[in-house]
This record gives sequence, structure tokens and C-alpha cells, in this order.
Amino acid sequence: MLKSLGLRFIIVGLLILLMFIPVLFVGDIIDARADYNRSTRTNVGNEWGGRQSLSGPVLIIPVEETVVVREKREVLDPDTGIQKLDGNDKPIFRYVNVQKVLRRAPVYLYPGAFEANIDTHTQERHRGIFTVPVYSAEAELNFDFPTETASDALVNDEVLLWDAAELHVSVTSNRALRGAAKLQAAGTELQMEPRALNDNRIGGVRARTGDPRQHDAYTLTLDFNGAETLSIAPVGRDSSISYTSDWPHPSFYGAFLPDGHDITDAGFKASWSIPHLARPLPQLSREDQDYVARQSTSFGVELYQPNDFYQKSYRAARYGILFIGLSFLTIFLIEGQAKRPTHPVQYILVGLVQSTFFLLMLALAEQMGFGMAYLISAGATVSLITAFGAMALKLGKRALVLGLLLTVLYGVLYLILRSADYALLAGSLLTFGAIAGTMFATRNENWYGAPKDPSKRRGWFARPAPTPSPAPEG
Repeated sequence: MLKSLGLRFIIVGLLILLMFIPVLFVGDIIDARADYNRSTRTNVGNEWGGRQSLSGPVLIIPVEETVVVREKREVLDPDTGIQKLDGNDKPIFRYVNVQKVLRRAPVYLYPGAFEANIDTHTQERHRGIFTVPVYSAEAELNFDFPTETASDALVNDEVLLWDAAELHVSVTSNRALRGAAKLQAAGTELQMEPRALNDNRIGGVRARTGDPRQHDAYTLTLDFNGAETLSIAPVGRDSSISYTSDWPHPSFYGAFLPDGHDITDAGFKASWSIPHLARPLPQLSREDQDYVARQSTSFGVELYQPNDFYQKSYRAARYGILFIGLSFLTIFLIEGQAKRPTHPVQYILVGLVQSTFFLLMLALAEQMGFGMAYLISAGATVSLITAFGAMALKLGKRALVLGLLLTVLYGVLYLILRSADYALLAGSLLTFGAIAGTMFATRNENWYGAPKDPSKRRGWFARPAPTPSPAPEG
């Protein structure tokens, strides 16, 4: 039965399926390591300032209304000052009209023209073997408020308290602020104060503006730290936002993509122009729209690390079963009709070596970078399997064919990992080519059993029939 190529091929196929188990375990280890890396980046980023999001400014104008209310009052005896009682000894009350000044929901007024210029400078922080990109940002906001429209939100006899108006700007975390936040209006600097956390645990700054009708325009400058992402909400009726950074790998996200951008190895520039009708944010409101602005209209940039070695290692492990299968298939084809075919245990050892390759590559990549780690790991794996084929599998010179094919496979895998855009195409072509090559190489095989005369076996890796020894003389 061992001479049946068909049976041996089925056994090899079952062994390939069995190797899914170590490959899946390796993938789980890579996932766990990547999660640890992400948690480290998040922790370091939060200590530096965290993901930052700007929302505002918004002008908050208190509102009050004088109303007449009916109040229930006791009827007192003018002589004794004691409450009068009726014939049944029950207290006597009367109702009177009283004027009261009540606070109503304030008016929230968003800018008419809003221009934001943000400039960030990045640096890398280290914790152990992990590297975390962080940034320091300088934001300059120029805006004005159409105060003449504020009275449109009033009802009944409500009155705006202009002198008590405040300007609020929301930030993700006040502890990320660096330097002095400066707010200028009509050449006068307004005093900024920290704002208490709102219901969504969002901090910020605020300033008393006095009567905002006396100010035509405002300029606010903020310096702050952050990590991973920076977003902003286009709160103006007409919003223009520009972003400049020295990070060469931006990933734009959120409600709006930039109208134009320029990305180079030295950094990038991007700009947005958002009209009023493009965002579901009312210009004038009696409710705080800060949460709506953040959730539905904000956009920004992520400091993206393209194709890092955790992603490469995970993608390589996804191709692991393919490479193990191709290696098994190569050994199966080049061993031919050997008297002692490769044992299943030997196949498993080859598969375990290739599974360990992915762990070795990841461990070395954390210390020395992906390129050198891949070269060392692939070289060690190919050398070990080639030597094993020559000495344990008794392949002789055919072990060089095995080593050459493994070198080509790991070279192709490296190209696949370096180019994420063409990974699927390259992997598909490799798989198709391997199957096509196997079909062609075994086109004349007798899958039910070996022919009695080995010289009649045809194929790429067929061995010639042994030359008969000459008959002895005499």
C-alpha cells in the first residue's frame, strides 16, 4: 500500500490539514502580542495626552424671563400675626399674583465664519521594546458670531443677558493643554478658565466675553499634546480647516475627507472646506449640541503606522498553511518511488519548523526590525529543512531542489508582505501556479500503485531504472 502514490498523497493531504493546529496557535500568539503592543501604545498615548478632539467655540448667552405666577399664601390675623382659621378650624389661604424672574435654557450660538489652522510636530516615545508616536499641536482658531440672530431663538418675554455671555471650547482632556491658552477679541485679551467636565466627561476652556456684540472677531490659540488621532468639529456656518504635520503616513477619517492634500516623506498638508448645509448642526439652538458636533460632524487624522511587523507577521501566518502544504508537496514529488518513503512524523517535523518560523520572525522583529528579522528567520528555516532533507529524508542532491524551492517561496512571501495592495493577487497566483505545476508534474503518475518497471514511470522527478550488472565471465 505504501507504493500507492494515491494513498501517500492522501496521507500528505491529511498531514497538511493537521498542521492547521500549530498555525492557528501561532496566529493566536501573534494576536496576543499585537494586542499587548496596542495596549502599550494606548497607555503611553494617554499619559502624553491621548486622542484629542476639538469642538467649538460656541457662545452661550444666558436667558431670563419675567413671569407672573399665582402663589398660595397664608391669611394672617393682623393683630396676633397668627394664621386665621375658618369655622371648621382649618387654615385659611389666598392666592396672589407675583412677578418672578426665571432662568430659561440659554441660547447656543455657533460661529458664522470659522477658520482653524493646526500644526503638529511628532516624536516617538519608547516603553520597553515598543515605540509610540505622539505629537505636540498648535491650533489657531479665527471666528466670529452673528449675534444679531440670537434673539430669533427667544419666545414670549425672554431676555438675553448679554453681559453674562461665555465662550466655550471643548477638548478631550484638559491635562493635555500646554502653554497659555489665549483668546483675543478686538485687540483685548480675555481671561480663559478651565471648564468643568460635562455629562460626557469632556473638558475644555471657557471665557467671559462681556457683551459679545462689541466684538467683531475672535482669535484663540491653543497648545496641546496628543497621541494617535486628532479631530475637529466644523462648527462654523462656513468652516475652513488646514492641517500641517511632519508625519509621513496620515490616515484621514471621520465625516469629511480633505478637499486636497499633499503627502511627502517630510510630512503632509491637508485642507477642508465645509459649508453649513453639509453638517447636521443648527447655527442657533437652545440645547447644547457639543455631543452631536463630535459624533456626526467631526473629522481628523490618525498617525498611521503602515504595514507594521505585527500586521506583517499576522498576514504571514495566514499564508503559513499554504507554505507548509507546498513544502510537503515538494518533498512528496522529489522523493519519487523511494524504498523508504518519508514518514508522517518527518512531515510533521518539517511543518513544525515552518510554524516556528513565524514566531521567530516576530520575536526578532521586535528587537531589530522586520527586514533583518525576516532574513535571519527564513535563512535558518530553509537551511534546517534542506539539511534535514539531505540527511534524514535521504534526498541526496534532490535536497538542493527542496532548498531552492523554499528559498523562492520565502522570497515571494517577503514580497507579499512588503506590498499589502497586491498581497491577495500574489498569493492567489502562487497557489494557482503550485497546483498547476503539481498537475503537470504528476500527469503520467500511476496513482493506484507503482509500476513494476520503474523505467516506465514518467514525470519531472522520475528516477532512471537501475542499470543491470554485467554477467560474470565464465
